Amino acid sequence: MQNKEINTDFETRSLDAMCINASEINHPWWYNFKYIIAGILFGIILTKAEVISWFRIQEMFRLQSFHMFGVIGSAVVTGAISVFIIKKYKLKTIHGEEIDLQGKPFNKGQIIGGLLFGFGWAMTGACPGPLYAQIGSGTTVIIVTLISAIAGTWVYGLLRDKLPH
Repeated sequence: MQNKEINTDFETRSLDAMCINASEINHPWWYNFKYIIAGILFGIILTKAEVISWFRIQEMFRLQSFHMFGVIGSAVVTGAISVFIIKKYKLKTIHGEEIDLQGKPFNKGQIIGGLLFGFGWAMTGACPGPLYAQIGSGTTVIIVTLISAIAGTWVYGLLRDKLPH
């Protein structure tokens, strides 16, 4: 298997992601079905936890409720503990690949991007995680937010080299 140039924007990489041609990996047709199941379960959890509620998100940005801060805080703690365990025990993926967690240098673009992300989140009541769950729950106006997020990603790709490092 040959490696192509690795995109350093991603902190973790798998051997599957580093293949020159995705057709080099032969999996049965049902191989990726697990991701559909995981996505459906994630959507149910987001819905039941009221994380997709526009009202809950507005309460958070108005500092009127701890609910969303608790959800986000518990996710951060869970992620930090998970990364600690992965590093300490040198855990591997289910396919036996090493997990390579690389640090990223800080730059002012992260502050600007974070502010833009936060403003968009506050205005729309949606962040990328729950977008699909919101659409799936019948809040179809969020399709505008999804299209805007895709357009923003595309614009970022065009302007990436001109942005602050």
